[in-house]
Amino acid sequence: MEWFGRANVDFHASATPIKISEKDGSPRTLLDICQETVPPCQLNPLLFNGHLQTCWTAANKEAPPVHYKRQIFEAEHSGYSGSFTVDFFTPDEADEVDETLPERTTYFSDEELASGIGSDDARPMLVVLHGLSGGSHEVYLRHGISPLLESGAWEACVVNSRGCAMSKITTGILYNARATWDTRQLVRYLRKTFPNRPLFGLGFSLGACILTNYLGEEGANCPLKAAIACANPWNLELSSKALKRTFIGHNLYSRVLGTAMKKLAETHRTEIEKFTDLSMEELTKLTYLYEFDRVVQCAAWGYPTEDAYYRDASSVDSVLAIRIPYLAINCTDDPISAAESWPVGEIKANPYAVLCGTSLGGHLGWFEIGGGRWHSKPITNFFNYMAFKADLTKIETEKKDNTRTYHAGAEFDPMRRKMAVPLA
Repeated sequence: MEWFGRANVDFHASATPIKISEKDGSPRTLLDICQETVPPCQLNPLLFNGHLQTCWTAANKEAPPVHYKRQIFEAEHSGYSGSFTVDFFTPDEADEVDETLPERTTYFSDEELASGIGSDDARPMLVVLHGLSGGSHEVYLRHGISPLLESGAWEACVVNSRGCAMSKITTGILYNARATWDTRQLVRYLRKTFPNRPLFGLGFSLGACILTNYLGEEGANCPLKAAIACANPWNLELSSKALKRTFIGHNLYSRVLGTAMKKLAETHRTEIEKFTDLSMEELTKLTYLYEFDRVVQCAAWGYPTEDAYYRDASSVDSVLAIRIPYLAINCTDDPISAAESWPVGEIKANPYAVLCGTSLGGHLGWFEIGGGRWHSKPITNFFNYMAFKADLTKIETEKKDNTRTYHAGAEFDPMRRKMAVPLA
């Protein structure tokens, strides 16, 4: 029972979750670990429902300062040509402000890049993906990663979706919920540049969807050690229909999200007109998110309708193919990531996955009394456990492939898509 901001916390998991040994040999299950690392959820009682929690994210901009240095990458895969940016955490505050970048962000100098930024230290490293139209500067993201970074034991980097966080668009290849290619290239780069660092994944909202799709595509060969997805919208078609169904969903959230994407497009007007066939005149007339997806995603990727894009880009099937310890955190009162879209059955079918649902928190809200954000606690606890307490080397030998065989030799592949995504 909820009382004075105290949310219920429920877990969904396989009846036989994977076993993970601690470094002292003590056996645990993934569900045991998640239940231990996810603390009670005590939120601000004045923000007593999902709408208040979600709307307060637009008003409360207080967050720990996180400083970054940005590196520009050129896509290695010809099918996804163009550049993307990655912001690497730095403990040092820059001497000068770069007005062309978000706050607390500067570029690596030519000298730093020429000398190489790699190292052979074994500190764990987070690969972070932000939400729709966001970036490394987002308040919810900084709350989520700051405790790990402040400990001095962790490194982190944030993949900025193309055009986001004041990055440039250099080709007609934009981003969407299936845009796993930049993350894949970055992870390969990190494996080569920091060969001894264990890598972990963290995604928020649309970034959680992209991360989950990436983990499913990689399957048993995934280079990451463990991952968390916060406020994943999961089934994008169901979440879109849920937004349309209510007055506030349609006229507030879908409008705000659509306006954010329209503003992002306007920022890159010159590049969009140069590299794509999209009509900026048509884009400026859009109001809702589904309208934006109808005009942009259908034209850019050949989807016949926005619902076809939503079905193809959803991560509900991808979760079946994940073969690393995976914790998803959602709220039942989230007005954007609708609870009806949660893949509870799929989670229960995969022993590598656990879904934690809180009854309060909204969409990336989880505001506590005093302004703290609850989601930073399970993120910190889960990753510290996986990095320093768990013996993840034994999991490697237990990974299985992505298919399940049914009668007559038929096979179900959860990653079979209508739009092929080359992985090489």
